[in-house]
Amino acid sequence: MLDQDFDSHDEVGQPLHGPRYASVPILGFGPRQRSAPEIILDLSRLISRVRFNAPTGVDRVEMAYAKQLLQFAPERLSFAAVHPTGVYGRLPTAAAAAFLHETEQTWIGGRHDRQSGVWSAKAVRALVRMLPRLAPEPIPERCSERVYLQVSPHHLDRPRRIRNILAREKARFVCLVHDLIPIEYPEHARPNGKSLHARRMETVSRFADAVIAASESTRRSLLGYLAHQGRGRDLDVCVAPLGADQIRARAPTQFGGSPYFVFVGTIEPRKNHLLLLNLWRRMVDELGPHVTPRLVLVGRRGWENENIVDMLDRCPQLVGVVEERGQLCDQEMWPIVAGARALVMPSFAEGFGLPVVEALKLGVPVLCSDIPAHREIADPIAEFFDPLDGPSWRAAISDYASPTSPRRQAQLSRMRLWKAPTWESHVRAAVEFIDGEPW
Repeated sequence: MLDQDFDSHDEVGQPLHGPRYASVPILGFGPRQRSAPEIILDLSRLISRVRFNAPTGVDRVEMAYAKQLLQFAPERLSFAAVHPTGVYGRLPTAAAAAFLHETEQTWIGGRHDRQSGVWSAKAVRALVRMLPRLAPEPIPERCSERVYLQVSPHHLDRPRRIRNILAREKARFVCLVHDLIPIEYPEHARPNGKSLHARRMETVSRFADAVIAASESTRRSLLGYLAHQGRGRDLDVCVAPLGADQIRARAPTQFGGSPYFVFVGTIEPRKNHLLLLNLWRRMVDELGPHVTPRLVLVGRRGWENENIVDMLDRCPQLVGVVEERGQLCDQEMWPIVAGARALVMPSFAEGFGLPVVEALKLGVPVLCSDIPAHREIADPIAEFFDPLDGPSWRAAISDYASPTSPRRQAQLSRMRLWKAPTWESHVRAAVEFIDGEPW
């Protein structure tokens, strides 16, 4: 028997009625017991992305939590999800593990078995296998408490759904907050992005017992925002930097030894593609297309990006110099990053900046915007610039393009002292935080 989600009609504005929607108190647990709590990891995000071959940063986070918890805390781990059909419930561990393995293999070499974004028989079969079941009653001898752990923003904008899940599971709520960018920079978000993210943060404020923040800047933003909204209740927040996957790649031969720079991320205004495109157009005008280094853009086209797309599609100076590769699977992306003279990341805002960590882990220099999230993860290794300081970006790009660049060599030397954060350390820190909470 499947457990239909309580508020599946709430998202389209239909009234909620009937006895199932009555107020249900979220149960507490009394004095803390010695046994560690059961961790119910929500996999809704990964299941909703079953059609796609390449992951987003949020997808990688949910996958990392699942893999790490399966490795070092399997006896206290359960999986759950809000299925695309609207059903919430538990997922059989064996089916979830198989789904995770298949998904990760698709990410590694994804374009070989299905077209990204298209419903296939394989995707439909995966959804059928992952239909949720009713949540079991707690087993005191196994775990005296339950913690519902959500590490993506999926369905956080529906507070009734979260409330009903917690009541049904008799669980405390811990979530990972990636950033508050749609609230702090609404001009860089979708038209409804600010209001949507505000609802998510309202859910966090009302129901979260503790929060994991991807960076110190995110922690400050979250607590500052909640205080400003008059929701300044005590909220325990742990900062745990995100990790990087195990990455090994050789530089590609497709560029014929010509110098190139790479950008990794969705094509959207917040990422500041326009700065790079205008710099490259100017370099082509001044140096010619054969002397100008190439720029490779890895990432799908996002939203509110008409000016960027106009330049990519219609600017003759960029033809053959700026290459748009779209969203690539890992086997296609990592070699391109590995062979670049540098990763360029002029973003106006980031919650963490995972491509920066991944580039440094590959031994690739980074030129990035001088924003708190980048400073936290790459200082003093990377070079930092104001995201609007075109001349400084141009000078660094010109220098790094040279095979004898002293600036680039200096960053490579600094990189020897840098230690990449790992997913193991991140997830272990999160679990220690959960276990240390005075529930």
